[in-house]
Amino acid sequence: MRTVVTGAAGFIGSHLTEALLDRGHSVIGVDNLLTGDLANIAHLRNRDFEFIRHDVTRHIDIEGPVDFVLHWASPASPIDYLELPIQTLKVGSLGTHNALGLAMHKRARFVLASTSEVYGDPLEHPQKETYWGNVNPLGPRGVYDEAKRFAEAMTLAYHRTHGIDTKIVRIFNTYGPRMRLHDGRAVPAFMSQALTDEDVTIFGDGTQTRSFTFVSDLVDGILRLMDSDTNDPVNVGNPHEVTIEQIARTIIKLVGSRSTLVYRPLPVDDPKQRQPDITRARTILGWEPKVGLEEGLLKTVAYFKAKLEGRPEGRPLRP
Repeated sequence: MRTVVTGAAGFIGSHLTEALLDRGHSVIGVDNLLTGDLANIAHLRNRDFEFIRHDVTRHIDIEGPVDFVLHWASPASPIDYLELPIQTLKVGSLGTHNALGLAMHKRARFVLASTSEVYGDPLEHPQKETYWGNVNPLGPRGVYDEAKRFAEAMTLAYHRTHGIDTKIVRIFNTYGPRMRLHDGRAVPAFMSQALTDEDVTIFGDGTQTRSFTFVSDLVDGILRLMDSDTNDPVNVGNPHEVTIEQIARTIIKLVGSRSTLVYRPLPVDDPKQRQPDITRARTILGWEPKVGLEEGLLKTVAYFKAKLEGRPEGRPLRP
């Protein structure tokens, strides 16, 4: 099998690329490195892997046959898409159009990385795939939310109009090694602060909830969806719901940090609740998460500790 992965140098894209190689696929990774990092895929250079530095908002030209196109290119952290609003909209629209065009030209199966952000600040809890969401299209987060909602609409339009075999995975909060130290999302932010004994910053009062999935569980769900017959969107996430304050306190405890919690105002349109209904994933894919929260956090702490110790500009860890 020959597979194209856009966004291959990103956090999830790199894990997905590695898993496909482990399956015996030949993988072509495409990334413009706007938010990706070549360090995430450096260990793959001696495998059946080819990297192409390219912006997928421009035409994607791949020589030879392609069996799968997995579209993972996009800024995904609030810090990124608030700083790169136009690029985020372009990769969700033009990038998705070009990736779908490649799949159509090669008669390849297409998998779209969508997100729980399509549900916005949900009025339904937990969120089923049939829920249309509560999104503010004019707010600062709308550039990401609406880009992904458009990408889903474009993907299903290609399926209905051109008969492309398409899949849509709605990804809930995912964490694990290869996240960036200053990614801006909760787990890396809390870990980088706790490991250096800084105050751990919570936005809002900490009662807002999230459901955290370890990256290996997510990749397992993606591969099962890729192999499935369904063309409907599927939530892939951990239904175990925790508050932001709980996850911060858990990280401080696991690290053995002297950090204390500080509270800052909640950003505009930040969701109050986030929990997937994974009935469809359980029924269609036979999938559910296996990695417990503390187990996954310990693996991630080890990665972040190594990154901090290896960075010359990083602050020293306590003895």
